[in-house]
Amino acid sequence: MSRQRSALVVGLGVAGMASAIGLRRAGWQVTLIERAPQRRLGGYFIGLFGTGLSAAKRLGVMPDLHTRTPKNAKTWDVTRAGDRHRINGFLDQPGDPQGVLRGDIEAALFENLGDVEVRYGTVPTAIVDIGGGAVVTTQSSRTGKAQDERFDLVVGADGVRSTVRRLVFGPHERYLKPLHAMICAFQLDKQVPYFPINDGIVLAEPGRSLWVFPFEDRPPTALFSYRTRDIDAQFRASVGTVLRRAYGPEPFGEILDHVFEQFDGSRDFLFDSVNQVSMRSWRSGRTILLGDAAWCLTLYSGMGASLGLAGGSLLGELLSRHPHEIDAALGTWEERLMPFARQHQRSALIKAQFFTPSSPIIDILCKGLMRRAQGKKRSEGAPTALEQFLSGPVNVEFAA
Repeated sequence: MSRQRSALVVGLGVAGMASAIGLRRAGWQVTLIERAPQRRLGGYFIGLFGTGLSAAKRLGVMPDLHTRTPKNAKTWDVTRAGDRHRINGFLDQPGDPQGVLRGDIEAALFENLGDVEVRYGTVPTAIVDIGGGAVVTTQSSRTGKAQDERFDLVVGADGVRSTVRRLVFGPHERYLKPLHAMICAFQLDKQVPYFPINDGIVLAEPGRSLWVFPFEDRPPTALFSYRTRDIDAQFRASVGTVLRRAYGPEPFGEILDHVFEQFDGSRDFLFDSVNQVSMRSWRSGRTILLGDAAWCLTLYSGMGASLGLAGGSLLGELLSRHPHEIDAALGTWEERLMPFARQHQRSALIKAQFFTPSSPIIDILCKGLMRRAQGKKRSEGAPTALEQFLSGPVNVEFAA
């Protein structure tokens, strides 16, 4: 009787838990470590496309996944002075994405981890490739204790600044491709005044924007996005101060005033620079990277969670189908995913202009395109070439 294969998954996010479930369903013994002392809750808006929904079904988590797509929602292009025009919103693009919180996906995955061992407050400090596996040194932040363990596979799903990637592949600077932009995402307690709860709002100006994403059964989330050439300077003051500086010196107006007030009371937010991860390969021996650690499509893409789910699901399916050909299965896994990831990285560079126009001319062009698209039903003929490029192959089936 062959021994049970073992895997270490680093990172308790969407990609990490999807990988853990996929591997467990393939018959592997899985250990999952997470730097944080406990699981994150809540989170920002995510559009879950067909690729992600199909993967969630294959992973068996759909019954626990709460979607929040608003009914009869409208999206408004607004100005600081209060002018508004109807436009197509994020959930109106091709692919019929479903609106969820990041925490909705993570909660569904967490409920389906089964017998996966989860260790909080634990990080890898060394990874040494050996024949047919890797020896990993991990350390507990609570006790300081370090231990060495052998695994047949190591999955680094620990985010854009992945510790696994640094240990195995080299410094972050080799792989991070900066987009010279900052984002801040958080949950609102109250919708912007004079807008229905399930309406979306886009306040876009050259170099900066505010997006308010609605849900069916809870207040919206907000996303600040602005361009800057001095990323380091954005971390030298409090986030509230930095954001107000980025959106000044003009008067904020009622919409921005409301969102800034909501931010001041927020306890949980994401504030970071925007980077893609560019790599020729996501594999080194028996260590692989998955999710933002491998490809980081950025929030502008809208496909990060979907591809994280698909990557974890496909990994488990291929290893289940080829239990004695692990290296070949990993090669097939990478070959299947990489063209899809690269296409969405390219389209994200264009989508970034819709999220945050880089110049007054781009601002005018993007607003014109969104207004002309407003009200157009997806069933009204084939999508335009621009729509196809922006959305990419959003409903690709990655079943093995």
